[in-house]
Amino acid sequence: MWVGIFCEVTEFALMFAVYFIARAHHPEVFAAGPARLSLLAGTGYTLMLLTSGWCVAHAVHAMRASRQQACLRWLTGALLFGLGYPVIKLIEVRWNLAHGLDGSAGIFVVTYYYLTFNHLIHVFWGLLGLGWVMLRTGTGSYSADDHVGLEAFACYWHTTDIIWLMIFPLFYLLP
Repeated sequence: MWVGIFCEVTEFALMFAVYFIARAHHPEVFAAGPARLSLLAGTGYTLMLLTSGWCVAHAVHAMRASRQQACLRWLTGALLFGLGYPVIKLIEVRWNLAHGLDGSAGIFVVTYYYLTFNHLIHVFWGLLGLGWVMLRTGTGSYSADDHVGLEAFACYWHTTDIIWLMIFPLFYLLP
């Protein structure tokens, strides 16, 4: 599990390096970039992911207290909020394309799509993992004393949240 998280963090560290190199070479383009994106979409992603992570934290707490059904309810909430991320992404991509933000729109937009679509892939992996821990929770495979898979998933999901919290200001807030 830690190897996977290390690989994810390393992958995004390299992508952030690409971002900062591109920004250093094209400061005026990156300064104007956030105004071209939908802050509403970026804020929506942030709320969906953080709320989903909050639900996962409560699920782990419930499992530690031997409350499997409460854990499953919290995981269901995490899934619903987590699914909000790709839904918003679909809406935002349609909005972006309608506003001319495609692959030919310049280095800022290409870098934006590169990082955010890679993040979306990690969210999809997380949603698959969430489905797996929900299945295991629902079948009674986890207990207060043995739920390492749930804890491992929570670590992955929170890492994905933290990475988003670095992406969000770089593309949506900082001039």
